[in-house]
Amino acid sequence: MEAKKLIKLTAPEEAQEFVNAASTCDFDIDMRFNKVIVDAKSFLGVLSLMSYPVMIFSQGNNSEFDKVLEKYAVC
Repeated sequence: MEAKKLIKLTAPEEAQEFVNAASTCDFDIDMRFNKVIVDAKSFLGVLSLMSYPVMIFSQGNNSEFDKVLEKYAVC
């Protein structure tokens, strides 16, 4: 089951927290903005999409990662 969540990161520290949480997951996580798709476990990739509202697509569940998603969720 694929989970989707819209988030927005606005500072490098937020991007680092997000990547750290994503890196603990044993499943794929993608960030998408328009036609651009990056691996959520790539710090440089995440930085390239910082300040944009991005859709997160994940293939599994991890409670710690879910907490980070909620923290940066766009309402």
